[in-house]
Amino acid sequence: MNKKINFIGTFMIGLVCVIYLSGCSSLYPNELIVNRYADALLTKNNELQFRFRINNEILDGNQLYKVRVTIHDDKLARAIGKREIIYGEEQVLNGDYLETKGHREKYIFMDPLPLKEDLHIQELRNMIERDQAVSIEVFNDREVLGRAYLTNFSSEL
Repeated sequence: MNKKINFIGTFMIGLVCVIYLSGCSSLYPNELIVNRYADALLTKNNELQFRFRINNEILDGNQLYKVRVTIHDDKLARAIGKREIIYGEEQVLNGDYLETKGHREKYIFMDPLPLKEDLHIQELRNMIERDQAVSIEVFNDREVLGRAYLTNFSSEL
């Protein structure tokens, strides 16, 4: 009887370890948009800045891409004055695109967008963290390479 209990106990501990370790390894390396580093920052000047990190190891060597930030919440879109912002469209390399060369991760800090309507800090936090008001999409001419909701909010106020 004790051997059976020991075997089951050992099996359960091993199973928990395998699940835990496989879960931990997939949290970071397989994500194109590293969500724990993606956030919206409310600046002192009542501007909203989107910041996130792209894991370039997932993208092919010299691949070119753009990043689209989409505002899904109507009230937030009115306050920003835009429903969609595309990073890489007006700047950087080869005319229109960002490039994957170089660093393992690429931090992207979008230009702060002035809010046209005042929103309470807690209301902004709820929109972004709970209501999935903002999504980030990495794409090129052929396909969407990765998509994630921005779920972190911080404020300088």
